[in-house]
Amino acid sequence: MKFSEIPYQRPDLESVKKTLAKMTSDLEQAGSYQKGREIFLDKDELYRHVMTQEVLASIRHSIDTRDAFYKEEYRFWNESLPQLQEYEQQWTLALLRSRWRGEFEAEYGKLLFTNAEMQLKTFAPEIIPQLQEENQLVDDYHHLIASAAIPFEDGTYTLSQLSPFKNDPDDQRRLQAWKAEGTWYKEHQKDLDIIYDRLTHLRDQMGRALGYDGYTQLGYYRMSRNCYDKADVEKFREGVRTYLVPVAERLFRQQAERIGKEYPMSFADNELEFRSGNPKPQGTPQEILQAGRTFYDALSPQTSEFFRAMLEDEMMDVLSTEGKEGGGYCTDLPDYRMPFIFANFNGTSHDVEVVTHEAGHAFACYMNRDRVPQELLWPSLEACEVHSMSMEFMAWPWAEEFFGKDAEKFRYRHLASAIKFIPYGTMVDHFQHIVYEKPGMTPKERHAVWKELLGIYMPWQKLDGEIPFYSEGEGWQRQSHIYSSPFYYIDYCLAQTVSLEFWAMLQENREEAWKKYMAYTVQGGTATFTELLRNADLESPFDPEVLKKVSTAAMTWLNNFPVEKLS
Repeated sequence: MKFSEIPYQRPDLESVKKTLAKMTSDLEQAGSYQKGREIFLDKDELYRHVMTQEVLASIRHSIDTRDAFYKEEYRFWNESLPQLQEYEQQWTLALLRSRWRGEFEAEYGKLLFTNAEMQLKTFAPEIIPQLQEENQLVDDYHHLIASAAIPFEDGTYTLSQLSPFKNDPDDQRRLQAWKAEGTWYKEHQKDLDIIYDRLTHLRDQMGRALGYDGYTQLGYYRMSRNCYDKADVEKFREGVRTYLVPVAERLFRQQAERIGKEYPMSFADNELEFRSGNPKPQGTPQEILQAGRTFYDALSPQTSEFFRAMLEDEMMDVLSTEGKEGGGYCTDLPDYRMPFIFANFNGTSHDVEVVTHEAGHAFACYMNRDRVPQELLWPSLEACEVHSMSMEFMAWPWAEEFFGKDAEKFRYRHLASAIKFIPYGTMVDHFQHIVYEKPGMTPKERHAVWKELLGIYMPWQKLDGEIPFYSEGEGWQRQSHIYSSPFYYIDYCLAQTVSLEFWAMLQENREEAWKKYMAYTVQGGTATFTELLRNADLESPFDPEVLKKVSTAAMTWLNNFPVEKLS
């Protein structure tokens, strides 16, 4: 069914609660595993149906945040999901205590129960009001970002629409675009500070209400960190500072020389990879999607079937339009066994990365679409990001289809950007740990922490106040994950490290790399992140030697690349 034809109907919340309660009671009283399994599968179907309606409302709200109907539906779900969580908790308790637990584990795996036990630690009925307020505050942030109308030159632009100007090869135009965006953030900084201050305190209160020493442990449980802990993340951060920051710094020094700028450079100059301009995709958005079809048709029979189904069923909304929520994501519609991609094309290489990155998520979903129960379709988030970031590298041989004469520029910038990104993403994670360890900090103190971390993780950024907001060390407020999904950012860094493993394999043996990619992907959410890697014969990013190895391999390739021909 095409996305535009999918009907939306708000479920009767009280009826869903009663059904969940009855299913829980029936499971407790099941006299055989066969009966218990029937109830388990019925509950999975109910979950799929309710989540399909919730996701449908969320997508349509994202597409146009001004739509009054879906704005109200989005509010309904923000208030309803915490209420349903109480009934989900009772179901989970019944499942964990079931006399047939051994049989369930034998058929569906132990991870389902490991994750269920973890989720029990994230909820209690008394925090429902805080969960509802948290949802509303996150929505307030997204609405504020979506409302941006930034005057620039002779037009007015959303944040996404302004992006092409921010890497324009003309120095003054690029700088003015950064100043225009920074000015908008400064003008709305009071609101941004208020929203985040409330979120920080709210989350700290929820953590303490559940018996934790603040939010951090609760945040790890909410992120389903089922195979590593805070100490492992700290070890990874140390490896990034040791191996990745020096490599990224060398890349920025080379970039400064290439474009004729003094090091360290401004935020605006750091965005320009080549004096002749950054790589730009060729063609219209529709032509970019068709280039995507060419890529996926050639990659494998499975990817061909997947991407053609996405196009046929209208399961992508990628144009940047007024009132549209910023950013991009992939989700799924369980009743229809299909993923959905939301994005904002803006005329930069980002558009191609949507077709590869978000479609990497979507392909993993498509390959596991019939998996039961629904909870085993997706792995934890850092594992999901491996699907997407690695698919970006799979597309390199088809770069000419997407970029034409800029294909070589794209390959260089893409690999360099992967190395440069990891220090930034790690800094986002470090910042959040400090924030939730010290929830009483003032907005001014939080900005100071970010500015200090910039000096550690991104010494190539010039902080001179020339560009409002950014060069004042306040740019963390543009990173939506910090507001909406605390501790969801180190995931990208862990996954980027694994994707660089795939990149290195692709230079040697594409067939073997694809075989391992598929071995990793078809597992869905049946194993932990580290188990998924091990099962596909991949190395763990928590080993500092892996960080050292991938950064060295990438830097060797970049140093041997005839970049002077592209400058």
